[in-house]
Amino acid sequence: MMKVLAVVACVLFLQGCIHKIVTVPVKVAYKTTKGVVKGTAAVVGAVIPDGDDEEEDEKKKKDKD
Repeated sequence: MMKVLAVVACVLFLQGCIHKIVTVPVKVAYKTTKGVVKGTAAVVGAVIPDGDDEEEDEKKKKDKD
């Protein structure tokens, strides 16, 4: 009975530490991946233009008429 109580007490006291150990690496990995994906999307967008500018120009010309 005493061992169970000791384990429960340790879990409650160390809850904040366990939370930090789990969440900090996840946040770092998320931010790193987010930056890599944004950089890749920018490079691909620069290499392979999708023609959005041309469509916007055509819409502006039609709106003026």
